Amino acid sequence: MAVETREYRAEAKFQRVSPQKARLVLDLIKGRGVQEALETAAFTKKRIAPVIHKLLTSALDNAKYVAGEQGIDLDVDNLYVKNALANEGPRMKRIRPAPMGRAYRYQRRLAHIIVSVAERDGGASLVTTVDGPVAKKSAGKKTPAKKAPAKKAATKKSASAAPKAKKAAK
Repeated sequence: MAVETREYRAEAKFQRVSPQKARLVLDLIKGRGVQEALETAAFTKKRIAPVIHKLLTSALDNAKYVAGEQGIDLDVDNLYVKNALANEGPRMKRIRPAPMGRAYRYQRRLAHIIVSVAERDGGASLVTTVDGPVAKKSAGKKTPAKKAPAKKAATKKSASAAPKAKKAAK
C-alpha cells in the first residue's frame, strides 16, 4: 500500500528570461532540501536567482498554509524540492535597426517557472539501511571460508600464426 505524499507548488509566469538560463539555476536546487535550496538560490549570481528564491519561498508558504487548513501534520524541515521546471512562454517579436536602413528581427523569450516541494518519505533520515540475512558466528569452531572454484581461461590456438610466418619468410 503506497502512502500518498502531498506536493505543494508555486508558479511564476511570463518571466523575462530564456528558459535555458532559468534551468541553469533550477538544476542547482532540484532534489535538495528546502533550506539548502533557499541558500543556494540566495547566493547564486544569476539574474533569475532572486525570482527563483522568491518562488521557492512562496511554495514553502503554500505548503504551510495548505497543511494548516487541512489539518495535515507537516514537517517543514523534511521538505525538499521535488520538481523545478522552466517551460517556454510566448515569444516577443522585436526589431533591431541594421545598416543601410534595414531591420533585423529577433525574439525575446519568456519563461514559465514552476517549483514543487514535497515531504521526504521515511522520515528525516537520509541514510538507508539494508536488512539482509546475518551470518551466524560459531562459538568455538572456526571454519575456513570456502573459495569459489577457479575458472580456467579459454586457450586460443593461433591458427592464423602459420600464414603470418609464411608471409614473413618471403
